Amino acid sequence: MKPITVAIGMIGLAYLAVNSAASAAANDPHNALEPMPKSLEVRFALSALPPPLRTDATVYVLDTGKGYVLEHAGANGQSCFVSRTEWKFADYRNDIYDATCYDRVGAQNHMQVLFDVARLRAQGMPPEVMKRRIQEGFKTGKYHAPESAGFSYMTAPLMRTYMSLDPNEKSTVMTMSMPHVMYYAPNVSDAKVGGLGCPPCAPYPFAFESGPHGYIIQRLGDREAAKLVADESTLVRELCEYRSVLCLSPPPTAKP
Repeated sequence: MKPITVAIGMIGLAYLAVNSAASAAANDPHNALEPMPKSLEVRFALSALPPPLRTDATVYVLDTGKGYVLEHAGANGQSCFVSRTEWKFADYRNDIYDATCYDRVGAQNHMQVLFDVARLRAQGMPPEVMKRRIQEGFKTGKYHAPESAGFSYMTAPLMRTYMSLDPNEKSTVMTMSMPHVMYYAPNVSDAKVGGLGCPPCAPYPFAFESGPHGYIIQRLGDREAAKLVADESTLVRELCEYRSVLCLSPPPTAKP
């Protein structure tokens, strides 16, 4: 082989190696948290609600330097945002996207925890320290069980979060369609109510995050979920175009 051919080949390999490393760095889920385009974030947040409730809902958007800030004040008691940090995992990823809406009860309790998490992250607090701070808040009574019943809508067409319920399993993040409703169920466990647990997670309700801010989760049926994804096809496409990790696999075919 001629020397010039070898040299060209080595340069090519070096170029590929550099680009591969650059691509890996760019796709590192632990890079700095970046805000979504505001209009897309608002639409995604509101997609967690049934359409008739969206117009008059309150919406918050994430300022990565401060935390959540009010974008639109509504009057129907629903508060919506896109959650970007799962505090129990003590893992500051940049690819968590959970569109969530709380009623007045949830906004006064569960949502405040998530907003504090975002604020502490924005302030640069290490994730392990942040987790301990939130746990201490539950111990001291700063965070406590809601005083009345209520529920949270998470019926967006897609979400990206941890699949495992074990906070030590930090590599189980995936994008999926799992529209569901969360009913506030303080200190309830599957063992207490005879639930099946998760897995199988469907089609029956199951207890989730047992504690003062625990829930009973009820997933939508397959047909309802498939229709919801189809109805929100424009949003699903735009989320995928914005970031490849938000691309959803083909929706399930609705069964007759």
